[in-house]
Amino acid sequence: MSYRICVVCMGNICRSPMAEVVLRKTLDEHGLGGRVTVDSAGTGDWHQGNPMDARAAEVLADHGYDGSRHRARQFLRDWYGQVDLVLAMDTHNLSALRRLAPEGADVRLFRSFDPVAPEGSEVPDPYYGGRAGFAEVLEMVEAASRGLVGHLSITLR
Repeated sequence: MSYRICVVCMGNICRSPMAEVVLRKTLDEHGLGGRVTVDSAGTGDWHQGNPMDARAAEVLADHGYDGSRHRARQFLRDWYGQVDLVLAMDTHNLSALRRLAPEGADVRLFRSFDPVAPEGSEVPDPYYGGRAGFAEVLEMVEAASRGLVGHLSITLR
């Protein structure tokens, strides 16, 4: 049985799909790809079925990642029975996810796994900015992904 993670942002077209792609590749590189399933979703439903934001896909591709298969979807309350860890990109989405969560659900900020990020650090939404914001998000996502994989390497022994 695999450990299941869902990464969540607002619309599931920028931050959370970037994190899904990066985390999946990082897990594969560390031999955990077969033991951990990664998915992503948004707290909102307005982008359902749409591909990743073109700027996010371009920044990922420039760094050797493939986000072409992504299609946005909304996180649903009943997913909690199917997911072991839910990771929010910011405190707004964290609050929304915790309101839906049953008691005992593991819901955290994604950057809480970045060992150098201050407590409560968020991944900012790059949607209304330029390409540089997406590159910044990628750096944050890569750092948190490395930290999460290190944590899972110990936890899933």
